[in-house]
Amino acid sequence: MNENRLLCLGYGYVARRLAARLKAEGWTASGTIRDAAAADRAAADGVAPVSWSDEKALGDAIQNADALLISTPPSSDGCPSAAIAARALAARRRPRIWIGYLSTNGVYGDHQGAWVDETSPLLATSPRAKSRIAAENQWRALGASLDIPVVIFRLPGIYGPGRSALDTVREGRAQRIYKEGQIFSRAHVDDIAAALQASIAAPDAGELFNIADDEPSPPQDVIAYACALLGVAPPPLVPIEQAQLSEMAKSFYADNKRVSNRLMKERLLPALSHPTYREGLKAILAAERLTPVPD
Repeated sequence: MNENRLLCLGYGYVARRLAARLKAEGWTASGTIRDAAAADRAAADGVAPVSWSDEKALGDAIQNADALLISTPPSSDGCPSAAIAARALAARRRPRIWIGYLSTNGVYGDHQGAWVDETSPLLATSPRAKSRIAAENQWRALGASLDIPVVIFRLPGIYGPGRSALDTVREGRAQRIYKEGQIFSRAHVDDIAAALQASIAAPDAGELFNIADDEPSPPQDVIAYACALLGVAPPPLVPIEQAQLSEMAKSFYADNKRVSNRLMKERLLPALSHPTYREGLKAILAAERLTPVPD
């Protein structure tokens, strides 16, 4: 019996969760790595490491993959993985492959707090978001040239175990920054992985999806809720004009929108495991408390 094979170009936080879900269904998984430490982490997950510098191994992995997930960040010229993948995809003999590209809802730019969906105009002004738009278009063009559908996923703020407001509070980095009317969308990493898994199972469901939970929320509310779960006092509200923010953080606050997940729920994932940050943070904390602490 032929095994289904997942290849992750970029074996990061989301890719790791997707690989775990597919491996539970009998898939094999491999992921690209850049150094020995990353190779060890992948191998510990039961994922075969593939070096970016090994052109033959990477080409063979792409040619033999049944599903290809791209999560590498773009450069100013678009997605660096596209050129690498193009030659191997053109040489494929296998009849079908699912290709998913992880983009960001930052491509929508600022909509002044209004709802956006997959038909909304792309108003991005930052170089980072414009590079994402270029990368999306690059993958669409590559797919069209090879008659291979490419599914674009526009992701929100990603959180989950080891990467949530709970960790920010514990590490003393939490700020409750206030900007009038500011809203962000977010999604738990396991719901993102579930949506990707559903797309792989139903490759004709669509070629563009926003991924988000049900409740776009002010960032200060999320920090306050994490503090309540941990039983600590929340930090004071700080007007954004007084906040000490990096240039990248400031750029996030320049955009304000609510991201609709309607299409995702209609075609991929009717029910989220973590429909809001409240369920997500509670689940993370509950799982932590069930994990034995090493001696």
